[in-house]
Amino acid sequence: MDTLIKTIAKNGAFRAYVVDATETVRAAQEAHQTLASSTVALGRTLIANLMLAANQKGDSKITLKVIGDSSFGHIISVANTQGQVKGYIQNAGVDIKKTATGEVLVGPFMGNGFFIVITDYGMGNPYTSTTPLISGEIGEDFAYYLTESEQTPSAVGLNVLLDEHDRVKVAGGFMLQVLPGAKEADIARFEKRIQEMPAISSLLQSEDHIEALLTAIYGDDAYSRLSEEPIAFHCDCSRERFLNALASLPNQDLQEMADQDKGAEIVCQFCQKEYRFTDHDLEELINEKS
Repeated sequence: MDTLIKTIAKNGAFRAYVVDATETVRAAQEAHQTLASSTVALGRTLIANLMLAANQKGDSKITLKVIGDSSFGHIISVANTQGQVKGYIQNAGVDIKKTATGEVLVGPFMGNGFFIVITDYGMGNPYTSTTPLISGEIGEDFAYYLTESEQTPSAVGLNVLLDEHDRVKVAGGFMLQVLPGAKEADIARFEKRIQEMPAISSLLQSEDHIEALLTAIYGDDAYSRLSEEPIAFHCDCSRERFLNALASLPNQDLQEMADQDKGAEIVCQFCQKEYRFTDHDLEELINEKS
């Protein structure tokens, strides 16, 4: 089972979230049939949003939009405080690697754009915050958002590693944040540790990558585990929800679907599940609205 672990330095200077999202990203890849670069870009976005949602309380919902003007198009993710996340990428077919090393490329194909976070507290009037994309690598864009928009100096590492068949092998990452009252000496020590930290791809390939991440973050500094929470790819779409969406259409449009198309077929963007409504379903809907 995938998990998100919340920790805090015992001196109260930092907190860190560490994530194993392998099954979560694998489920997204299978749902959307993404190719290599699209898999990594979508997976990084899902991981970032899980950490954003983990920062919230109650029944808040976070929508993360990574809006680029290049090959990937838009990446949209929705996560809640129960550890559930869903998402899709506009172009699932990007598959570009370095010739010499086989490294999957992401940043150069995101283009210019924005990192948009919409927080819905369930009381109406969701709060939206936007920062520009600075690299397209998503992890760096996430760290920039946290530092600039939420005024919380942060370090972020996240990645998705693929096997020889371009299937998800391991996915995960970390978010480290400075807390109010941190001393300059503490900050300097942690900054040095982050600069010297092995590449996130290397840490994820460790036999126990969760422990490898925590060791790389804290070193010899004492820390406490606050919680360990399950996470998963989960779409809350339903036949009833799409039926309600159809009900919002004018009766004339519904009648045309019934007469000309003999029904309607709707595919959920987030999970690719198909919902079929027959002409009889549409006729019943028209009668209920009349």
